[in-house]
Amino acid sequence: MRFEDWEPHYTEILDYFGFDRAADEEAATLLAEILPRDDIGALTTLISGKNVTICGNAPCLASETDRIEGVVIAADAAALILYNAGIIPDAIFTDLDGADDPFITMNEGKTIIAVHAHGDNMPLLRRWVPRFPGKLIGTTQASPRNNIHNFGGFTDGDRAAFTADALGAARLNFIGFDLSDTAVDPMKKGKLFWARRLLGMIGHDL
Repeated sequence: MRFEDWEPHYTEILDYFGFDRAADEEAATLLAEILPRDDIGALTTLISGKNVTICGNAPCLASETDRIEGVVIAADAAALILYNAGIIPDAIFTDLDGADDPFITMNEGKTIIAVHAHGDNMPLLRRWVPRFPGKLIGTTQASPRNNIHNFGGFTDGDRAAFTADALGAARLNFIGFDLSDTAVDPMKKGKLFWARRLLGMIGHDL
């Protein structure tokens, strides 16, 4: 999705949650400065023409891993559930809220990490980005720049789906998603609402 097409939805999200666009832009600038490399080519090669399974971090994930097929992309801490089950994701999309040391171990191997910058994770960017030794890309929900990408999407899971769609995945398969979960706090409920709405925009009604 081109940024000019994404921007109206992004503006609506900012208004919905009361987020500060200036802080998002500042975080994207920080990530652009500290990101040591841009491996978007490797991510494109991984995804283009392939079946891709997007793994969310809902409690149902552990019971749905038998439905994994093709390229495996984990949304943030879903990577830890997979890792503990002996499944190494091919890519992790994360704003670093759920990052832990196994992220470094996976990134040392084959796992590409797509690090997302937003207004309230700048300390996490400074802490984690220099520690990743392997393939990395940077993403933002605000204006993209040379080495920081925006393919659309808001939460880690739907952002992974938007990216896979934009990079030419043949088919998307979703596990570990429960967008109807009511046992969550109001902020999480809002994020689930937007995840459902955004995924519907690219043809996935979960």
